Amino acid sequence: MSHKRIPKRKAAIAVGGVAALGAAAFLLPMANASQDDASGAGAAPRTLKSASDASGLAAQLQGLLGQAFAGSYYDSGKHQLVVNVVNGDDNTVVQAEQAGAVVRQVRNSNSALAAVAGTLKAKATIPGTAWAVDPRTNKVVVSADSTVTGSQWDTLQSTVRGLGSDMATLKKSSGTFKPLVSGGDAIFSQVADGTVRCSLGFNVTASDGSPAFLTAGHCGVAAKDWSDSETGQPIATVDQAQFPGEGDFSLVKYNDATTQAPSEVNIGNGQTVAINQAVDATVGETVFRMGSTTGLHDGQVTGLDATVNFQSETDPNGVDTVTGLIQTDVCAEAGDSGGSLFTQDGGAVGMTSGGSGDCTSGGETFFQPVTTALQATGATLGDAGAGDAGATADPSATAGDQNGAGDQAGGDQIGGADPSATAGDQNGAGDGTGTGDGTGVGDQSGTGDQSGTGVNDGSSSR
Repeated sequence: MSHKRIPKRKAAIAVGGVAALGAAAFLLPMANASQDDASGAGAAPRTLKSASDASGLAAQLQGLLGQAFAGSYYDSGKHQLVVNVVNGDDNTVVQAEQAGAVVRQVRNSNSALAAVAGTLKAKATIPGTAWAVDPRTNKVVVSADSTVTGSQWDTLQSTVRGLGSDMATLKKSSGTFKPLVSGGDAIFSQVADGTVRCSLGFNVTASDGSPAFLTAGHCGVAAKDWSDSETGQPIATVDQAQFPGEGDFSLVKYNDATTQAPSEVNIGNGQTVAINQAVDATVGETVFRMGSTTGLHDGQVTGLDATVNFQSETDPNGVDTVTGLIQTDVCAEAGDSGGSLFTQDGGAVGMTSGGSGDCTSGGETFFQPVTTALQATGATLGDAGAGDAGATADPSATAGDQNGAGDQAGGDQIGGADPSATAGDQNGAGDGTGTGDGTGVGDQSGTGDQSGTGVNDGSSSR
């Protein structure tokens, strides 16, 4: 997304920086919702146009079913919402079916699974662990990264076994759970021990009407003033920041009140994709993540309200616990933190918080929900389509192998992707005269190889 600072030069802060997702991404079958008469039991499930529709239907049914509601997920193959019902009577089932959902009777209630999470918090808050409810299995899935060994692994394994195999499962994750720091096209802040680099998440309007953006909370905790170049003057100042604890988000206000901050994704070559609303994630839906280290990747939401126990960066014996995150199987690497997570139809879902693994062998990544960040900060998404008019994203490209995201010089439009490329194996975010080579960046605050001055959203975060 392009941002303009008036009256001086244009500030290029690319929000989202996504490559064209293609027919396989943006043009999922747009089947009309079923208009079958749902006057009785056995009404045909609705065919939903998008996962956003599934999220809305799930919220409706949660209010309708009350304690009988035990989670839901989106069946992306059939484009239907599956709703878990516990101790539901015939009337409960009929209500859910009449609303258009597929009903599944399960054993574990939401409150029972919440109690499992409470036990894990009390007995197994160990660096390198995470847990979230998986409505598809109706269990809490506990993950442990490669650092959880010896007595810590024994403690975790014993705790999960004590919960019962019908309530919780334990799995090993590759790599190490950590905030994905450094690398890629970035916004910058100078601190005592060097340069901090982070990515802009989504442009928003602060509660006082001033232009601002959301990014990862560990960025706002690490530094206060942010610039669009490594040696440039600050253009934005942290207003609020949350990390660790109940979320990983910060609100950063532009210093120039005349900054235009359109709610759109800049994909380069004059093309943009409008971000039209903030949406809640739904388990099973396909989502897309843009980061300048690894480019564009897609995957599925696998869990909600996830708790992640990061190793503290300031205390070798400490834990930075973050709650309320979205869990996915989308890969990410160092430098992708802070990037945008979004849906095919322009819904803002989250900002990259951290994860494990990589985009060669795979991994899992956690995201701060945008809806929660907006509610906490009082901000709203900016006006979609504001700013320069440009061509819409070319849906003929596919998400796969992309090598040139950000090969535009200067500060007007940095970090856009070649829409004819595919999003997946992207090794050159900002190659040539762009803003950052994104390859070979470590897991520490640093600056990588920077030659440009623009800022790319959807890339790195501290």
